[in-house]
Amino acid sequence: MKFSSRIDTDRSSAELFDLIGDFSRSERALAARGAQVRRIDPSLEPGTGLGWVIRFHWRGGLRIVRMDVTRFDRPSHITLDGHSDQFDLAINLTVVALSRVKSRLLFETEIRPRTMRARLLLQTAKLGKAQLDRKYDQRIADFVAYLRAV
Repeated sequence: MKFSSRIDTDRSSAELFDLIGDFSRSERALAARGAQVRRIDPSLEPGTGLGWVIRFHWRGGLRIVRMDVTRFDRPSHITLDGHSDQFDLAINLTVVALSRVKSRLLFETEIRPRTMRARLLLQTAKLGKAQLDRKYDQRIADFVAYLRAV
């Protein structure tokens, strides 16, 4: 199942990339939402090889996701790949310059099932895909607004 969102900002593409590429800021944003984030590679420099184990409660259960940066092409593209016990995840962030002072963030997430139970869960979720798309757009917009404010 794929989700995508685009957000237009009044920042230059370099500023927007620096904002989304500041992983310590993203870690704080996730922690503020109740997730426990543990960095695997303690490197301070963003780039490939950086990874996290993220623990959070969702729908009454503890979920654990391992995420790794697999592509970090300054100033336009970041790819994160991850997995949990039931799903594989791919997150692509692309920054597009619209003008000198405006840019667009393309945020794409793909979820692939790893088990039959996960496949059934995704098939059921597809029935409400329009509502899930709206919630996804809102959550991504809220996340980027939070990153801007911090």
